[in-house]
Amino acid sequence: MKRISLRETFSLAFTAVWSHRFRSGLTILGIVIGITTVVTVAALLTGLRKGIVEFFEEFGPNNIFIARVSGDPSGRNAPPKELKRRPLKPEDADYLRNTVRSIDDIGIALYYLPPEGSVLTAKIGSFETENISLAGQSSNLLDIAPRELRAGRYFTEQEAKRAEKVALIGSSLADALFPSGNGLGQTVLIDGAPYTIIGIYAPAKGGFFGENGFDRQVVIPLQTAQMRYPQSTNFFLTAKAKTGLRDDAVEEVRDAMRKLRGVPAGTDDDFALSTADSIIKSFDQVNNMIIIISVAISSIGLLVGGIGVMNIMLVSVTERTREIGVRKAIGARRGDVILQFLTEAVALTGAGGVIGILFSILITFLLSIALPALRPEVPLWAVTTGFFASVAIGVFFGVWPAVQAARLDPVTALRYE
Repeated sequence: MKRISLRETFSLAFTAVWSHRFRSGLTILGIVIGITTVVTVAALLTGLRKGIVEFFEEFGPNNIFIARVSGDPSGRNAPPKELKRRPLKPEDADYLRNTVRSIDDIGIALYYLPPEGSVLTAKIGSFETENISLAGQSSNLLDIAPRELRAGRYFTEQEAKRAEKVALIGSSLADALFPSGNGLGQTVLIDGAPYTIIGIYAPAKGGFFGENGFDRQVVIPLQTAQMRYPQSTNFFLTAKAKTGLRDDAVEEVRDAMRKLRGVPAGTDDDFALSTADSIIKSFDQVNNMIIIISVAISSIGLLVGGIGVMNIMLVSVTERTREIGVRKAIGARRGDVILQFLTEAVALTGAGGVIGILFSILITFLLSIALPALRPEVPLWAVTTGFFASVAIGVFFGVWPAVQAARLDPVTALRYE
């Protein structure tokens, strides 16, 4: 008997798939949708993570952040339980500076939130915008967490002590207020009070969903903010740890704050303490959860696709019963028949995986054009995982039809009509 070569087995498998292109396309539709969803979500999350990493790296790797509530330093959308905590005080910074030996310095920021029902505005001439935020900062904070300037300078310590009405503004706000680009020295009404613009920040790195709130921020001296908004108590402290001692500094700052605020032993902190690494780690946990959920949802499509492949392969076995009989009669062994039908199943699901990956790359490309700030990026691990998952589905759901084909008796198969 003539032995069937491996090359001929693969050729027969791919020819069978290609000869029923339309049917094959419908069969793998669930797999295409599932792989496209997973890879696209991974691309979006990869771009988002890169932006967040850049955003927090700009705060400084050795810095420790202390606030009354977790999340946004301004306190927006903080959990109700945390909003009941006592606010921090500027004096807390002096206490930490004198108590914690593993920090070099500590800066203070005051984030102003307008009362409910009112809005914060920036106005020059006839142009007015509400898309701004306002923060007062101590002069040393500019050294602890420096930001690049596009033009101008920072305010001096003397200007801060005199509570002068000078301000630095983010790049997006500067572009909105001064389209011609000559903003330095101009007077802008911030919440109804005149401020002289002495500096314009360069575009901030990273951000959430492609946006960085710093680009719309107005920064004024801390003393100016305290005089202008004496009722505001939303203080945020940034401690700069000594080189190589950040982990020690975190524990020392926590112990000092608990002692200062009289937190009983064995109870949770009544303040938020974080670092850039811890924030990124928290995001990664959310990121991984989103990926798991997207995989779980996409698995439905993959399962439907796999069942469709099994069904179509069983139909194919029935349709090609005589062909299987002929192959066995001329020397094909059970293993050859199993390999042929298993190859057909893998070819179907593998093609679905490749098409899904190509679709996701196309979607990612279009999103990068429509939303360039988001910077979606298809990660290699998602492409590799998507392809091998589709192949694995072909193997899993193709085994039973392949075994059924191999079990056919050649004499019975040749008589099949």
